[in-house]
Amino acid sequence: MTQTTVTSAPSTTATTRASGLRSLHLIRVVFSLIWVALVFTTSASLVSTDRPTVIAAVLLVVYPLWDAVATLLERRLAGGGSGSANRVSTVNMGLGVATTAGMIIAAFSTIGTALLVFGVWALLSGAIQLVVAIRRRRTVGAQWPMVISGGQSVLAGATIAAGSASATSGLSTVAGYSAFGAFWFLVSVIALSGRSRRGK
Repeated sequence: MTQTTVTSAPSTTATTRASGLRSLHLIRVVFSLIWVALVFTTSASLVSTDRPTVIAAVLLVVYPLWDAVATLLERRLAGGGSGSANRVSTVNMGLGVATTAGMIIAAFSTIGTALLVFGVWALLSGAIQLVVAIRRRRTVGAQWPMVISGGQSVLAGATIAAGSASATSGLSTVAGYSAFGAFWFLVSVIALSGRSRRGK
């Protein structure tokens, strides 16, 4: 009896964590798609030398702020634990808050400044996502989409930051980045669902 209880508890916990992460990732997919649609319908024509419109400024500020909130929710759902895992997610949340502040400043500057802030944030948050996904794969599993997404974020962030001063760079660039992120979160939802079914 004792052995059965001990072995079933981790399985139940892992299933609950996977289910929670799956729901959160699905919410992140919906958020990203709505954000992309709003960028393309209201601000896609803005380029690096333009000043952000009110709508563009709100979109730029909301994106990293939501990411910080979602990271906090992920840590709770994944059973954050303690030590290095908590420190990594705390750094990621701090980075999201700092980027939000940077976007508020960029709202009074140019789109190019906003792209630079966004690019640096995407690069750093992608690197953190890689670390978190690699560590979480043992307790939750099905983290390969997040590993790929993190690597892609590093590359995209470097590209966005490097091209932020280009006259052809605009908000459509970051909308594309967000769309790819939504795709990988959707893949993660599917992977976590498959793992949950196999665990039953």
